Amino acid sequence: MGIAERDYHRNRRHGGGFLSQLPPVVKWLLLANIGIFFLDIFLGHPLVKFGAFAIQSAIFEFRLWEFVTFQFLHGSLGHLLFNSMGLYFFGPWIERWWGSKKFLLFYLLCGGAGAALFSVLTFIGVLPGGMESGLIGASAGIYGIFIGVAVIAPDLRVALLFPPIELSMRQLAIALLAISTGAILLSLGGNEGGEAGHLGGAILGFILVRWPQLLGRDAGVEIRRSRSRPFVSKLRPRTRLELEQDSAVDLILEKISREGFQSLTAEERDILHKASQRKNSDS
Repeated sequence: MGIAERDYHRNRRHGGGFLSQLPPVVKWLLLANIGIFFLDIFLGHPLVKFGAFAIQSAIFEFRLWEFVTFQFLHGSLGHLLFNSMGLYFFGPWIERWWGSKKFLLFYLLCGGAGAALFSVLTFIGVLPGGMESGLIGASAGIYGIFIGVAVIAPDLRVALLFPPIELSMRQLAIALLAISTGAILLSLGGNEGGEAGHLGGAILGFILVRWPQLLGRDAGVEIRRSRSRPFVSKLRPRTRLELEQDSAVDLILEKISREGFQSLTAEERDILHKASQRKNSDS
């Protein structure tokens, strides 16, 4: 998939609230999570009873939809808020990297991987509880997103609200993985099952971003500096204009690495779009 086919090259509408600036899948995932949470409270929690993941029901009773439905359920407002913040701040970065369809598949697969690792660790006796233990929440998919951003842009700086410190995405990813692993191995915090879900989502997130061809040949955007570009025939000398455009593209790609795709102006997106068209016409 060429650069020009990505969502972040399309014109965005201004105004309309903070949700209007989000790419479509992130926006609808947020709305779905929030809407399902309050609808479940209003109805007396039938959705949690129907859609929560448990080994007994999902695997032995073949309720395979639980590998997906548990990702849209949350046990408390704080749980929902944490996952919504992660999806809001980091989801757009990954959606613009994959494209909307691949991002949705990536997100749901990472969530399913969280349930899978939870099941494996329960089977082998690492986790407390049994086959009836439940798992809910979007955290596995969110952790897949965290790790995905850390692989793509490890030096991207992130300012945390609590504790109020600034970290690189690489440092944040290492800290999150260490917390989840420690909580599981040392039985800390009483949420070992949830931490197993986090770890499963993170592992698959790393694998899919590191080897994007697993989601299809057109998955992912390869951000490369101009020196890494495909060979340009010597029979067609490059003009000064082309060299100037290459320098502009390099600066834009550096900005993406530092600040994410959402930081690009309309003019910068247009430059990338034209560079992609030029590349495709040369190939």
